[in-house]
Amino acid sequence: MNFLKSTLAGSAVFATFATAALAAEDTIKVGVLHSLSGTMAISETTLKDTMLMLIDQQNAKGGLLGKQLEAVVVDPASDWPLFAEKARELLTVHEVDVIFGNWTSVSRKSVLPVIEELNGLLFYPVQYEGEESSKNVFYTGAAPNQQAIPATDYFLEELGVEKFALLGTDYVYPRTTNNILESYLKGKGIADSDIFVNYTPFGHSDWSKIVADVVALGADGKKVGVISTINGDANIGFYKELAAAGVSADDIPVVAFSVGEEELAGLDTSNLVGHLAAWNYFQSADSDVNAEFVETWKATMGEERVTNDPMEAHFIGFNMWVNAATEAGSTEVDAVRAEMYGQEFPNLTGGTAVMLPNHHLAKPVLIGEIQDDGQFDIISQTSEVPGDAWTDYLPESAVLISDWKELGCGMYNTETKSCVQTLSNY
Repeated sequence: MNFLKSTLAGSAVFATFATAALAAEDTIKVGVLHSLSGTMAISETTLKDTMLMLIDQQNAKGGLLGKQLEAVVVDPASDWPLFAEKARELLTVHEVDVIFGNWTSVSRKSVLPVIEELNGLLFYPVQYEGEESSKNVFYTGAAPNQQAIPATDYFLEELGVEKFALLGTDYVYPRTTNNILESYLKGKGIADSDIFVNYTPFGHSDWSKIVADVVALGADGKKVGVISTINGDANIGFYKELAAAGVSADDIPVVAFSVGEEELAGLDTSNLVGHLAAWNYFQSADSDVNAEFVETWKATMGEERVTNDPMEAHFIGFNMWVNAATEAGSTEVDAVRAEMYGQEFPNLTGGTAVMLPNHHLAKPVLIGEIQDDGQFDIISQTSEVPGDAWTDYLPESAVLISDWKELGCGMYNTETKSCVQTLSNY
């Protein structure tokens, strides 16, 4: 009798495992690779929530290719080497069909060799420094010509800024972006002595000396502006120090590339009114599709939750992936990639995002002014600007183009008419 009970119990366990395995085979797995702890959790947790909402919405429509989507969420914990390990886990252990994730460029650089080795597919939703083009990545955030350059032009042309403080967190995105901006500013006649560059570590909290140095930059009466590539929770201390020093947006305007509605939700914004951010989307965008998106988000996550630019990038990227897989009749990476080129999907500002052969989107550029409720008043908006993988403002990059559709190359040298394999900062 005991033997029979043991046999039946073993059979039940085996059946449970078999059912679970069968259920797994009946789903399409979507990897979600965002920091839920550590210094970047302030920005990335919302992107995890966004993906879960989008996946639930798609499942409510019937899923994809006759199967339900299953989110596989991992936490790389703001630990850059751990991003690579978690990406490998997603692809080899969980066997996900696609990954949506990363925020910082250093985390993306960590993941890149893994997804190229295993032929994974990553949708990267955050503004970045450009100077990269992988056949395994679709860059749905802004390239420098869709954020950094237009923001600098706004400072020069609209605000009359004559001296620039380029403040960034010490990693690849701020350093490369600021190299581009220094070159661009010098080309516009700004003297080297009128450009102040400073980098701080992730999580930096003591901003008193740096803010004092920025204030001192304007001692000669010239108009000073700050271009900020500060990332994560370090922004809280930076803006608090500005307020403590009595620096208003009229005195020294700040335009930020990594501060949106989510980051402002944790700040007293009364002293930040008038400072700026440059993105491709703000929650305050006046369009029917955005009103619906914001309403759905708040109904799902809570009235206090805000939307932001990287969320829109995931919204666009996810829906393009769904449509490409539907057209391919498969979630196989190479088949999906072939159908991604030319994909169009409504963006949340009322226009249409288009996926280009260089794996970047055509997107509008928006500049928003911080309001006392933590939202942005959109004071400038362009039509769709095609993202450029390689900047025109660094000589080694100006000769390069990316075209994965016709040329099958992410680094095509237009002078030598050949596909380059390596670049020092790639």
